[in-house]
Amino acid sequence: MENRENVKGIAARVAIWSARHRVLAILGWIVFVAATVVLSGMIGTKQADEGTAGHGESGDADRIIAAAGFPEQPAGEMVLIQNRAESDRTAASAEITRVLGTTTGVTDVQEPIQSADNRSTLISFNIAGDPQTAEERVGPVMDAVAKVQAAHPGLYIAEAGSASADQLVTEELEGGLNRLGMLSIPVTLGILLVAFGAVVASFLPVLLAIMSVVAAIGLMAAASRFAPAVDETTHVMLLIGLAVGVDYCLFYIRRERDERRRGADPHRALTIAAQTSGRSIWVSGLTVMIAMAGMYFTQDVVFVSFATGTILVVATAVLGSLTVLPALLSALGDRVDAIKIPGLYRRNSDGRVWNALLNVVLAKPLISAIVAVAALAALAYPALDLKTRGQGIQDVSPDAPVVQTFLAISESFPSKTTPAQIVVKDDSVKSAEFDKAVAGLEAAVQGSGGKLVEPIDVDVNPAGNVAIVSVGLAGKESDSVAVDALNLLRDKVVPDTFGRIDGATALVTGSTAGGVDYNEQLDKTLPLVFAFVLGLAFILLLVSFRSVVVAVTGLLLNLLSVAACYGMLVYVFQWGNFEDQLGFVSGGGITNWIPMFLFVILFGLSMDYHVFVVSRIREGHDRGLPTRDAVREGIGQTAGVITSAAVVMVAVFALFATLPLTATKEMGVGLAVAVLLDATIIRAVLLPSVMTMLGRANWWLPKWLGWLPEIAHEPPAQVTPERPERELIPIS
Repeated sequence: MENRENVKGIAARVAIWSARHRVLAILGWIVFVAATVVLSGMIGTKQADEGTAGHGESGDADRIIAAAGFPEQPAGEMVLIQNRAESDRTAASAEITRVLGTTTGVTDVQEPIQSADNRSTLISFNIAGDPQTAEERVGPVMDAVAKVQAAHPGLYIAEAGSASADQLVTEELEGGLNRLGMLSIPVTLGILLVAFGAVVASFLPVLLAIMSVVAAIGLMAAASRFAPAVDETTHVMLLIGLAVGVDYCLFYIRRERDERRRGADPHRALTIAAQTSGRSIWVSGLTVMIAMAGMYFTQDVVFVSFATGTILVVATAVLGSLTVLPALLSALGDRVDAIKIPGLYRRNSDGRVWNALLNVVLAKPLISAIVAVAALAALAYPALDLKTRGQGIQDVSPDAPVVQTFLAISESFPSKTTPAQIVVKDDSVKSAEFDKAVAGLEAAVQGSGGKLVEPIDVDVNPAGNVAIVSVGLAGKESDSVAVDALNLLRDKVVPDTFGRIDGATALVTGSTAGGVDYNEQLDKTLPLVFAFVLGLAFILLLVSFRSVVVAVTGLLLNLLSVAACYGMLVYVFQWGNFEDQLGFVSGGGITNWIPMFLFVILFGLSMDYHVFVVSRIREGHDRGLPTRDAVREGIGQTAGVITSAAVVMVAVFALFATLPLTATKEMGVGLAVAVLLDATIIRAVLLPSVMTMLGRANWWLPKWLGWLPEIAHEPPAQVTPERPERELIPIS
């Protein structure tokens, strides 16, 4: 047994303890995961609501509404009737009104209203009962409306509203998520079976990744008391947890098996794996968590929830990789290669393709670097045209009838789909001053040149101190026409009307206002996020490798990866390429939260590969190898595991592009492309060429930073005559 004093580093000490107390370590991990599940079931997860969301003026207005005690509004629905030919809408309107009046669960059927161009009729009504479950009761109404449509083929008659939209989102998302759940784990397992060629070794990373995600979701219940969660957080945790959890285990298992192949005894192999791959795991995990923490600076409930969830899932993945995984490997020994798969399990993984490419790169490092940078620059070029936009109903399923109806209603009746809401708070809004302000608003709408649209609706809370005045905005939800109308309302109309009521607060909210305020908040906090992530990542790399050059190189390479990702997003989703293949309709921009989210996620994940590869190169350097040889050895020995890890990540991320929401497609495509580029062009071409050209300068550290701690790298095990070298690694 190796002496304790020869074991260096936290990861190695934890691994040796786990190996010596493997029953306790394994049972402790199982108890920990089970306890988080019980905790989650006992206390539940606190969800974010209107009182915790929103920014700027619209956020303040939403919080006033949330605290004003308005009665819960029933789910509203609308039926649109439009001319397709020279047909009469009057008879169809009367029939729709009659049908709605006799359909169970329908209440508050309104009188038909006509559009400004007199081509459309709109009939509004509500679904009785709890609005949260109205989607379960809207089906019979939609069937009744469809029958009227069938009886009037010369008209377009269709229904849309909150209940029918919720039904669509539930059906689309549940179907997509079920498909994702059915595919993600089998796809990941299949890739690992090819990588390892052995069933047991393939199941370990998947099992530990799933347990890490389950534990993190349980811990999220407690964390939500401080940072309320949004629904999408669980999906993001699954995305990140499955990717990093599998990768961390993959790094660890492959290094342990590699050392066994070199002739190390089981204890020695486990120690080396812990001191090298184990150290890389906690360094890269810490870097990922630092990157995720940058989202806290946005002060946005969605980003804060994402940050908390991803930090928890990465932390549990690191914990499992450094504790229970060494215990399992110690218990299994060489049985980790049990149930070998014929044709996949190979005794030698020589990486001939990667080594051939590496020979070219190292022979012509300058030319290789120029070619790689040129390729990445070409991919990143479209990012110069990057525009952002808010999410809309068309992002769910653009061809769905409900979505098409919503868009048609927004064209003819903009005040009914995405109206601006003027929130007026006063001691009493039931006053002559308030009525005068409403009259002034009506006059302003008439004189707005079509920028503001009637009708104007007024809703007062039971206490009589808060009123919501709704008015339509021209244009679509987030386009320039709607934003111009919003600016007119905020800058002139509201100050000249409700702003003249002494002591009253008048704020404008609504989907357009919320989008504008959201973008302003992101613009304000983006520099803080970038500075925090880049600054702390630089410090972590500096301390880890005791090199200013390695730290700077790591940041620049990761930024290149992010830029190429942005360029691909613009090319596909903003410019509208591959719409049919991916099932979306371009909205002329990228969903506004995606660029920042991808930056922090990609920057963190890219560090996985950078830390892992550079750590292996540093091992060679510390043994006295010249830079070119250290680069050749480090990248050559990690090419297989990097390929396997990248394929896992790309596959998992690409599955998210199959979900119906445009934002999830952007996230899946962006992450998959970035990881693919990072594992190929950047790590296989640009990194070795740059490090080769820099030579000894790679490890430059100013004398005044000499106080940084020395982190030694364990040399590989020496093969002894008594123990011939064993080849245990299958081809990747």
